[in-house]
Amino acid sequence: SMQLTHCVDNSIVLEQQQSSTKTNSSCRVSQFDYYNSMLINTMDEDGNFVELGGEFPLEENEHFNKLLVNTQQSNIQIPTNVYNKDPNILNAIYNSEALNDVFINNFQKDPTLTWQYFGSSTGFFRIYPGIKWTPDSNGVAAFDCRNRNWYIQAATSPKDIIIMVDISGSMKGLKMTIAKHTINTILDTLGENDFVNVIAHYVTCFTQTMTKYKWTLKLLLSNGQGSMCNQAIMLITDGAMEDFESVFEEFNWPDRRVRVFTYLIGREMTFAQNTKWIACNNKGYYTHISTLADVQENVMEYLHVLSRPMVINHDHDIIWTEAYMDTVFCPCCCRQLSHGILLGVVGSDIPLMEVMKLAPRYMLGAHGYAFLITNNGYILAHPDLRPLVSSAFGLQV
Repeated sequence: SMQLTHCVDNSIVLEQQQSSTKTNSSCRVSQFDYYNSMLINTMDEDGNFVELGGEFPLEENEHFNKLLVNTQQSNIQIPTNVYNKDPNILNAIYNSEALNDVFINNFQKDPTLTWQYFGSSTGFFRIYPGIKWTPDSNGVAAFDCRNRNWYIQAATSPKDIIIMVDISGSMKGLKMTIAKHTINTILDTLGENDFVNVIAHYVTCFTQTMTKYKWTLKLLLSNGQGSMCNQAIMLITDGAMEDFESVFEEFNWPDRRVRVFTYLIGREMTFAQNTKWIACNNKGYYTHISTLADVQENVMEYLHVLSRPMVINHDHDIIWTEAYMDTVFCPCCCRQLSHGILLGVVGSDIPLMEVMKLAPRYMLGAHGYAFLITNNGYILAHPDLRPLVSSAFGLQV
């Protein structure tokens, strides 16, 4: 059998030079038109193309599952919950324009390539060839590339996560609803290489809370199991009455192997300082979540923190994800060198049949066949495999 691991050497890295990074940060783009995949070829009541739409030629293409595509241009998909003219979005889209020529050249050099794309940490998704993106029945574009397994696997290393959620008396009603949504959103960011446990913590006294922290830190630091890579505690609470400095000093300092991310739930800010101190002194990130709408963007911040060591140290392995309908995915990280900030993930779909052709048929025998299996035991390709999921970005193929 041939084993396809989750990362290999000789990755392709898209990097911004430090000089251009400084220029971009001091001269940001405030007005920039681009092809929005949901708005292309759309006209208003006066017969004019709508803003961010414009004429975008599309032709049926056999190579791309007979979909209507434009092989001369990529375009941009933005989820409904992200403002499509946000200055950060516009600046990031502008800086990714050079990828259009890269995608076209890749396809010309290797006609077996199918979809190529770039998922930005700001939320937009550049796809080649350009397509018309169809929203759901409610007119909503729910697809967010940052929630997809391929993005998360490429953006971070394997993780050991313990989610500690405060279920004391003050965490009732809307607070608990927000807390549950936060837990589910964190779980959605985990993949097959991650380990997770959820602890419901009822705060009754200071001593009990200290004991729970000690037990959690010991669990992560001394059990010798899990991914043994990134280790983190996610604390979801409406306030920390103490900073528990003695606990962290005994079990987590000075190495700070376990990062602590804190999520302050609700509008009350009385204990915000302690909650922030816990995160900032344990290489984590503090965020305040007062409404359900705040959850998605705030939870994603922890991925940016975990990606920084990988970005700074140039650990840019290619990640092969699980198979979609007829493809495997191979993203790689983009890095902003001056600050260790993850710009996003760039990748390409690779038809499984092209991978299977690498198996030497003369060595298989008349009744032999090749198959692909991941390091976690999941089948990627097999003559009898019938995948039930859609493509990596939601299109039915």
